[in-house]
Amino acid sequence: MQEQYVKYYSHHLDRDVEMLVYGHWGYPILLFPTTLGRHYQAKDMGLIESVRGLIEAGTFKIYCVDSIDADSWYAKHLPPPLRVLNHMQYDKFLTNELVPKIQQECAVAKIGVAGCSFGGYHAFNFAFRHPEQVAYLLSLSGAFDMRSFLEGHYDDNVYFNNPVDYVPNEQGWRYGHMKIVLGTAEWDICYDANLRMSGILSGKGIDHWLDVRGWQKHDWPLWHQMFPDYLARVF
Repeated sequence: MQEQYVKYYSHHLDRDVEMLVYGHWGYPILLFPTTLGRHYQAKDMGLIESVRGLIEAGTFKIYCVDSIDADSWYAKHLPPPLRVLNHMQYDKFLTNELVPKIQQECAVAKIGVAGCSFGGYHAFNFAFRHPEQVAYLLSLSGAFDMRSFLEGHYDDNVYFNNPVDYVPNEQGWRYGHMKIVLGTAEWDICYDANLRMSGILSGKGIDHWLDVRGWQKHDWPLWHQMFPDYLARVF
């Protein structure tokens, strides 16, 4: 399985962003890490190994990108408005720099996005903010309400990055092309969040698959099962 380390300078973030890229060819999946995770997390926690066969076959190319959670949602040392502004710079890095690079490298018009836990939020939020760049969304045990991170602060920037707020006001047809999976389990701490988001999507007429697995917890063993299954079945 081909592994490539990439250090990518972002003008929007004014810093280097590190990535690990897996595969020689295939449909591109941008994979976000969990809370405060780094680009090597998916490898270290066995998630990449769970889809080795699909990568080696040239079916998928997986881009594991760094988060900047420590400077945005989890940056307790910063005032809440700045936390959200930093996240918006990360969104601009993805939208204007990284995703166009991936589209060009893989010769596709739209990519897939995926993530576990807080990475599921990142994947969902990016896909719903930028459906023109995304064809597939896999959110594994994601959460979709960010207000608890901001100590009561709320403004337009929060609204447009808080899916439980803005998705109910979106036009459902904008997402008709997208294959969407919300994965959770009966013992998942994000079970209720996924049921709530599934209800929001259904209310907007947005087709999706809510996959609820039995008697499993919010942890890597669950995601090791989900990720290869979703890649094999949804694409």
